[in-house]
Amino acid sequence: MGSSTDSLTEHLATALSKSQSPYNQQRSNWRCQERLWNFKAEQKTFQIGGISIGGVPGQRPVVLVGTLFYHGHKVVKDENAGTFDEAAAEALVKAQDEMSDKTGNPAMIDVVGASVPGMKKYLEFVVDRTKAPLMIDSPSAEIRGAGLAYAKEQGILDRVVYNSINPSSKPDELKMVQSYGVSSSVFLAYNMKDFSTAGRTSAIKELLNKRLEFGIEKPLIDTCVLDLPTLGSALRAMYDLKDELGFPVGCGAHNAVALWKGLKTKMGEQAVKPCLASVNATTAAVGADFILYGPIDDAKVVFPAVAMVDAAYSQLPIEKRIQIPKTHPRYRIG
Repeated sequence: MGSSTDSLTEHLATALSKSQSPYNQQRSNWRCQERLWNFKAEQKTFQIGGISIGGVPGQRPVVLVGTLFYHGHKVVKDENAGTFDEAAAEALVKAQDEMSDKTGNPAMIDVVGASVPGMKKYLEFVVDRTKAPLMIDSPSAEIRGAGLAYAKEQGILDRVVYNSINPSSKPDELKMVQSYGVSSSVFLAYNMKDFSTAGRTSAIKELLNKRLEFGIEKPLIDTCVLDLPTLGSALRAMYDLKDELGFPVGCGAHNAVALWKGLKTKMGEQAVKPCLASVNATTAAVGADFILYGPIDDAKVVFPAVAMVDAAYSQLPIEKRIQIPKTHPRYRIG
């Protein structure tokens, strides 16, 4: 009985040794990578205002989009008149640019206007202070249109993204978008009839089928996060759409934290920033190409967290002898 037990022990030890050999471990790592990012569709990469967006995680960094002049933003004095604290706003724009340079994650600014005069003033201010691409955002299609009109007048349409088109967008709005000649828009998966993962994907497919009718050559898919419970469905839809269609995907993951009612009351004020960093890092880890990370004020919290994920994933293509550009977070944050 003793010799039989010894033989079994030796057999298990040999098998374990073989499974942990460098060669077998490397093969295991490659199989893991192939399962992780082996997308069905070829991944599309778009150039918008001098930055690249889209592609395979690990090979490209996530684009981070900070929001400026949103309703309730402390820098805004009068949202109807479009007056604001210019020094404070400039400091926020500069801080995001600095974090982008430090981490290697490209940056964009989501400019939110509550009035036509405000939108024009905001865009004029931001265009003069950063080279980052801009999203033109507003609750009103008319105000978004005013933003496009300004962009066309200034010759910067190649630098802007219309934010956004969704299944409820009216024909007049789509004609307006087409008339200004903007080539990139966020497609928002806000399907009021079915807000499940499947509902989001069907809504986006419907928009994509019609996108060239209104001139959108570079769609950015936002799978729509409204609160903490909807984050899970949005992340699943994000991965599924990227896998099946290959277009750049992302979401406003910060809404999961911003609308978490019990976060401060039950967890304490100190929990907010860690949760914000975590929710954006989680979104990057699922494969997002871009993230609307919330107020631009939080750039110093979010950029390091997402850059960490990008740097970690960069090891996967390197193990397959794929070169990573020296501007990648892997080479910036170490």
